[in-house]
Amino acid sequence: MRDFSNDHSALAINSATVKSLNLQQLVDGCARAGITAIAPWRDLVQAVGIPQAGKMIRDAGLKVTSLVRAGLFTASDAGGRRAAIDDNRRALDEAVGIGAANLLLIAGGLPPGSKDIVGARHQVRDGLATLLPYARQANMPLAMEPLHPMTAADRGCVTTLGNANDLCDELGEGLGVAIDVYHVWWDPTLPREIARAGKRILGYHVCDWLVPTTDLLLDRGMMGDGIIDLKSIRKMVEDAGYNAPVDVEIFSAGNWWKRDPDEVLRICAERFRNVV
Repeated sequence: MRDFSNDHSALAINSATVKSLNLQQLVDGCARAGITAIAPWRDLVQAVGIPQAGKMIRDAGLKVTSLVRAGLFTASDAGGRRAAIDDNRRALDEAVGIGAANLLLIAGGLPPGSKDIVGARHQVRDGLATLLPYARQANMPLAMEPLHPMTAADRGCVTTLGNANDLCDELGEGLGVAIDVYHVWWDPTLPREIARAGKRILGYHVCDWLVPTTDLLLDRGMMGDGIIDLKSIRKMVEDAGYNAPVDVEIFSAGNWWKRDPDEVLRICAERFRNVV
């Protein structure tokens, strides 16, 4: 494993961790904290436009691990599915424009009124197959992030790393996976599926699972404050061949989003060195 104890150069900050910041503030805050990589959400990029967003990131010397997020392929009719593909193509253009290493995708949940999760997963497969030629032409990898089963109905019907690996096996070049500990730590097949993913691992995200959890979406913990065996999972990921930056992504309406962003970034760097 890489030694992070005296170095946080492999640390990346997902903009959701410091949600109150716009893109310029995020760039400036990371520069002050000595953090050299970010994963911005699309709304921050869209707020200033692709050319300006790319320029401010490049001028600060930052890497972009992922543009977050696209996907959401499921819809109740063909028009909705076409609109999702069009939006994903725009997201690919944004990712290219800011120099992202990949475009992060989530699957989407059940279409309104549907109980057909098998059909929803077929829609995700078909959406990826439609999008991949455009992604390959743009030389922009797609990183499918499986989400915890609790999100299957509303955000992520691809619920395990095994599901995501199956899609990669079927659809081939240009599609990989992003592994977020919050969503996969519980999975008894995780060691096997991380090894299976291998070089297809395009991103690795950390936070922690709090006990008790007061909100299943917006109560993620800072690394070290919960029960996830972070070092063990990172060893699996790195043994599989991953050596790119590690993204900190913390949705925390009741705690970390209320704190001063500079304090949050400082603590992220400390925990990265000592816990991750």
